[in-house]
Amino acid sequence: MKSIKSRADSFYGIHCDFHARPRQGIAIGETLKEEDIRLLCETLRPDFFQIDCKGHPGWTSYPTELGNATPGIVDDVVAMWRKVTKEYGIGLYMHYSGLYEIKYCNEHEEDRVLTSKGQLFHYARADSGYADNMIIPQISELVEKYDIDGVWMDGDCWSMWLDYHPETIAKFEKRMGIDLQGNPPKVLGDPYYDEYKEFHRELFREYLNYYVDALHKKFPKLQICSNWAFMDHMPEPVCANVDYLSGDVTPKNCINAARHCGRTAAMNDLPWDLMSWDFRMGVYDTPLICSKHITQILQEAAAVISIGGAYQDNVPQLADGSHNVKQLLQLAPLTSFLREREDFCFKGKFIPQVAMWFSAHDRYAEYVQPYSREGRERLYGTTALLCDSGLSTELLPDHKLGEAHKYPLFVVPELYTDPTAESVATLQEYVKNGSSLLIVGASTAMRLAPHFGYAAKRFDTPPTPNFFTDLNLDTGHDISAQKDTMPCYFSLDGEHYGVTRSACTVDAEKGTAYVNLYNDLLGEGLPCAEVFPYGKGKVGVIGMDLGTQYHSGTQYLHRHLIRNMALDLYNPLAWVDSAEGLVELTCMQKDGKFMLHLINMNGNHHDEKCMTEEFIPAVYNANISIAADKPIEKLILWPEGKELPFTLEDGRYRFTVDKLPIHNIVEVQYK
Repeated sequence: MKSIKSRADSFYGIHCDFHARPRQGIAIGETLKEEDIRLLCETLRPDFFQIDCKGHPGWTSYPTELGNATPGIVDDVVAMWRKVTKEYGIGLYMHYSGLYEIKYCNEHEEDRVLTSKGQLFHYARADSGYADNMIIPQISELVEKYDIDGVWMDGDCWSMWLDYHPETIAKFEKRMGIDLQGNPPKVLGDPYYDEYKEFHRELFREYLNYYVDALHKKFPKLQICSNWAFMDHMPEPVCANVDYLSGDVTPKNCINAARHCGRTAAMNDLPWDLMSWDFRMGVYDTPLICSKHITQILQEAAAVISIGGAYQDNVPQLADGSHNVKQLLQLAPLTSFLREREDFCFKGKFIPQVAMWFSAHDRYAEYVQPYSREGRERLYGTTALLCDSGLSTELLPDHKLGEAHKYPLFVVPELYTDPTAESVATLQEYVKNGSSLLIVGASTAMRLAPHFGYAAKRFDTPPTPNFFTDLNLDTGHDISAQKDTMPCYFSLDGEHYGVTRSACTVDAEKGTAYVNLYNDLLGEGLPCAEVFPYGKGKVGVIGMDLGTQYHSGTQYLHRHLIRNMALDLYNPLAWVDSAEGLVELTCMQKDGKFMLHLINMNGNHHDEKCMTEEFIPAVYNANISIAADKPIEKLILWPEGKELPFTLEDGRYRFTVDKLPIHNIVEVQYK
């Protein structure tokens, strides 16, 4: 029997689930064959398979003793998978739905979430009997019956809803030492609303710790993950004894979601992976799905492995628990792609360059439910903009803000609310000691700039004209009306113009101005972005909501602005001097070696209207430079193993990668 890697040592996995439920004419296990599983194991050679055992409907896809087995099971799918994966030394993990549990909730009304409007939802209360009645005994059964290696808890933190059962409200009042007099907080602005959300977050932490600790006590080797915990939805310190972190990336705007969400995992100190969905959803505004082309999957995988993570791909099981073998076999190129790069990527760590703030204080103020994703668009947009501009970027959460001094450049994205006084003091000290801060966003600039002796002023943009419904005033052709309805333009050089909204102006006398705003292209511009000194460091301010705007409509001038200001704010370790296409660059350390990752970010994968894409144009003539802090002996391009020629000019080593199809690594060997 071959040994099975732990999840911490697993680089590549395949996820398959189907959220089993009773269906007319469907018998689970009827068509699954051992030879199909063997073919998948031999062809794909993953470190683990993750398969269904209980999805959101609450029915199991295996014969359980707990009374929630799907009717009509004719063969034990889990037993078959366990037998074969053990023979091949491949891990077997269960997809198990946590708080999102329809069947259990239908049968246990007292354990269901009661909304502020008096509706009973199909989400279990975290402080109910659900963990004792279902999670712990059912996962125990899976370990004892099948010797599974671990469990991937789906529908957990992101299914945590505010509950308004009388006993929940009473518990909140007791913890807070208050009397709500029958008026619990229900909407933003109500007294104690933020405290009520935090109370529910604490209930989730208690629930997560409870079932994880109980299962680990019984089965010390069982490896447990709660989907999205301590990552994108939940950017807080790890407070539970989970064995690894994982999340499944939205099937829309997949590449930018992968870039951002992967970095929310990498900001922790636990093993982690990220899952792509092998398909796009909502085709033609319907429930239809269509499978992505392998090229799209490779680009998503590159975004994950280039920052040190493991990768898994999700191909759904069929309704009877069998697998779409033909579709899975099409992933053979993914296996080759990943295995060729594993030694240069897996468990790599960022070399500190640029950090973007990912603030739990800010996120939790905006979230409607305890853990959700309101406002993610502007953060996805800012992450994508920094990466597309060639800045080696990672995310830094509130609880690691004290580590900002490690980074020569720290970026504050568009904020929802005022930062805490403690955070502001940390940022002030950071810049005073010689580092650089970049503040992005109109309202963020007005919130933060005064703390650095600088004032930003709201720039009143005129109303955006509506060309299509204002039939009596065709402002698109009425020249006399254009000046009053002209959108707000910006320019870096007075010759090339982009368009913006929600802007603020800055005082150009205090520093170097980079952008001017215009209402009238014939008029005089007002400064909107500048860099000025503060203490021993510098502060850059961009008075436009670039994250929001780059997410909803990319403009090349956004990237030009970021690149121009970045070179004023810090001396990058590595830099894309020029390229025919978009190159994401990450500076990583692996086994004591400097690994420079180059990812081709061409293509339409970020476009929600682009369902499938078989062709991503290669990047050509990527001219890269590396700061000459130490003498370089060799540059080797992997996985080809090709040595690259280089020159030393103006204090930087310069070289060219002629063609970048998807992802390459340049190993930098110093003398």
